Amino acid sequence: MIKALIIGSGGREHALAWKLSSSHLLEQLYCAPGNPGTAKMAINLDINIKDFAQIKNAVLENSIGMVVVGPEDPLVNGLRDFFENDSQLKDIVFVGPGREGAKLEGSKDFAKSFMHRWNIPTAAYRSFDSDKPEEAIDFLQTLKPPFVIKADGLAAGKGVIIADNLQLAKDELRAMMGGKFGEAGKKVVIEEFLNGIELSVFVLTDGDNYLILPEAKDYKRIGEGDTGLNTGGMGAVSPVPFAGSEFMKKVEERVIKPTISGLRADGIKYQGFIFIGLMNCGGDPYVIEYNVRMGDPETEAVVPRIKSDLLSHFAALGRGELCNEKMLHSSGTSLTIVAVSGGYPEEYKKGYKITGTEELKDSLLFHSGTAQLSGDIVTNGGRVLALTVNAKDIASAREIAYSQIEKVNFNGIYFRRDLGLDLINFSK
Repeated sequence: MIKALIIGSGGREHALAWKLSSSHLLEQLYCAPGNPGTAKMAINLDINIKDFAQIKNAVLENSIGMVVVGPEDPLVNGLRDFFENDSQLKDIVFVGPGREGAKLEGSKDFAKSFMHRWNIPTAAYRSFDSDKPEEAIDFLQTLKPPFVIKADGLAAGKGVIIADNLQLAKDELRAMMGGKFGEAGKKVVIEEFLNGIELSVFVLTDGDNYLILPEAKDYKRIGEGDTGLNTGGMGAVSPVPFAGSEFMKKVEERVIKPTISGLRADGIKYQGFIFIGLMNCGGDPYVIEYNVRMGDPETEAVVPRIKSDLLSHFAALGRGELCNEKMLHSSGTSLTIVAVSGGYPEEYKKGYKITGTEELKDSLLFHSGTAQLSGDIVTNGGRVLALTVNAKDIASAREIAYSQIEKVNFNGIYFRRDLGLDLINFSK
């Protein structure tokens, strides 16, 4: 029996907690710090996840044998390395890469260099330090619009700008190099634009073997029709109609296998999730980016489609025996709608009471940015709730999900009403 700790407090962590709580291998589940949703199935630990000593104390005090890291920050900052270098923690099963492996997400320049080194298909690019804006602008002028500009470091999912014209690209480049994303913009990556349709593929690896999770498509823009500002994600759909068996075979052979063998050849011990952001360009996969954890809100759509025991998979990862595991997927469709605070992704207010959740049926509700205040659940973030429906197809999932999300209310609630529509057309 396993005592497991999930690090994080969002919808991704709630979805993982929901899944792990159903395992027959689970003795006790903890979340740090968790949220009001995870409190229904786990013991929330009020600790600062940036304070590794606090995490250590919590692990030892509660005899925790497995740690699953949700967000990227602790991984990029070396939480796994901290565990491996501590005699009291080194034998704990840890789901997530060390600092070196986490550079795949922590540095766009590192990731692009890795892809080129191992012949993984991706867009052409160049990197520039922030003190060389004129060189970067000269390179911009050699490309055709639209222009893709990325902050090298972590920027909470908002460090990618796609500019439709050269003047806007120059303005965004100068803003990024001038500190718009802080330290993340100390180096900037400029890429050629890939024309296609985007999807996310997720892999769980023990460093040698791997399991492929259900794929998903997320919706990043705040406005319907993919307009407006970039957000952390307004919803997701899984599976993806344009990612059939032939395409996914290409992904496995051209992307997944060389990624895992490349990490091994580079001497990087990698045990955890690899999130591969892909572009389907005329039936061929190109990597847009790597993340070193599950996506949010994709997790809320993907995890409900996993029929096998995820905790068993994690335990096998710790033993280096993922080759003995088989991940089972449901054949239906999961659709996730994210309800956000008015004003998000820019300025928004917190503390509004959330009502109507007790009326929900035929759906799963994952807490993303909520808090408990005097017995009420209130808003406590930009992305507040993620509602997921499983159904036979996208049209059915849309019908149920939108009928359910209408029951939920808080001051300024907003959600996109067009999720999955583009995929219904694809699937015809």
